[in-house]
Amino acid sequence: MNSVLEKAWSSFLGPMLQRPKRQQVAALCHREWRGQREFLLITSRHTKRWIIPKGWPIRGLKSHEAALQEAWEEAGVKAGNANNHPEGTYTYQKVQQTGWSFPVKTVVYSVAVTELSKEYPEASERSRKWVSADDAAEMVDEPELQQIFHAMAA
Repeated sequence: MNSVLEKAWSSFLGPMLQRPKRQQVAALCHREWRGQREFLLITSRHTKRWIIPKGWPIRGLKSHEAALQEAWEEAGVKAGNANNHPEGTYTYQKVQQTGWSFPVKTVVYSVAVTELSKEYPEASERSRKWVSADDAAEMVDEPELQQIFHAMAA
């Protein structure tokens, strides 16, 4: 009897009751500066940790286009070329204002920045900084995102 219940749980009930990870898109913004590639980090609004621009998918936009939109809103990337193939993914725990958290899978798209604006929607809420890939890997908290930066440094 136990094996029947275990099989039912593992093949049907368990997967049906588990929530899938929610998915966001992110922009790995970079530029060439004095012969070196630099990456744009921003601070999160509440904890002020260093992150890359990211957000929820936007209806009517492809994922890489939504990542570019987030780069505008959160970092002031006025113009850039977003690659439509992801550089990778990372997972983090999205903490809500209630204190509850849930896992989010974030798909990362490379964005070659061609124009940056001083004025943008979230300018008063965030700081931004251009850094090397190695420095970016040290500044962000997410291990999988650190690996993406390390791969970009190679």
